[in-house]
Amino acid sequence: MPPVAAALAPAAAVAAAHIAPAATWLPRLRALCFPRLAGLGRPDHVALTFDDGPDPRSTPYFLDALDRLGVRATFFVLGEHAARFPELTGDIARRGHELAVHGWTHSRPWLPAPARDLAEIARAARAVRDITGRRPLWYRPPYGILTGGRWAAGRRLGLRPVLWTAWGRDWTADATPATVRATVSVDLRGGGTILLHDSDRASAPGCWRAALGALPALVVGCRDAGWEVGTLADHAVGGHDTGHPEGARADCPRHTARRTAPRDPRRPAAGRH
Repeated sequence: MPPVAAALAPAAAVAAAHIAPAATWLPRLRALCFPRLAGLGRPDHVALTFDDGPDPRSTPYFLDALDRLGVRATFFVLGEHAARFPELTGDIARRGHELAVHGWTHSRPWLPAPARDLAEIARAARAVRDITGRRPLWYRPPYGILTGGRWAAGRRLGLRPVLWTAWGRDWTADATPATVRATVSVDLRGGGTILLHDSDRASAPGCWRAALGALPALVVGCRDAGWEVGTLADHAVGGHDTGHPEGARADCPRHTARRTAPRDPRRPAAGRH
């Protein structure tokens, strides 16, 4: 091997280990190869999840709406917000919902930083435990980009990574209750996991209202289809994988994951993270 190539090889290996797992952001690849990571569970159940809170400007409206609907959900909270608003964080748990970890901040993971990832995810998990008295079970990285470092950190902390099978694209400025319902419906099946947002801190200002407005029809639609709506804890998330590319199903096209580069699934408004 030429000297220059030999010198670059370790850096290339680190970069590959960091970014290769992020190919699981691709929905079809994830559902086919990593059903547990996709959040596939009981066929008679749909898991309802929210990201980016808690936010005192918006989360209480979601809690009230869920109470009216008789639904419990899983909230993937940002540690810095949970620590800043402990009363609201505790109220989510007191109302019967499940709290999970979304990270300490809504940061982008483009450069490898395993020590930082571990410290920040641990800090967020500790905040949830200290406020609610319950150890969180689940981890969803910001933007759904599960890098090698974040996967390893979650595993070390006993957190199971879960992404989603259907989302509402409710973070965009032009989202409406109708567009959120229609977008979720495209990919929603029994056993699926829905991703919505109860805060606009990492997206277009005010866009949370679209998700809130879509909630009643989404829940009614699921029930009409014979699906119970609830938390990930009640979802019996399963499958044949370990939540990491090394545990891919035997029929998974592994070469696709290696050669497909991930992209940022959202484009937050300028200056928002």
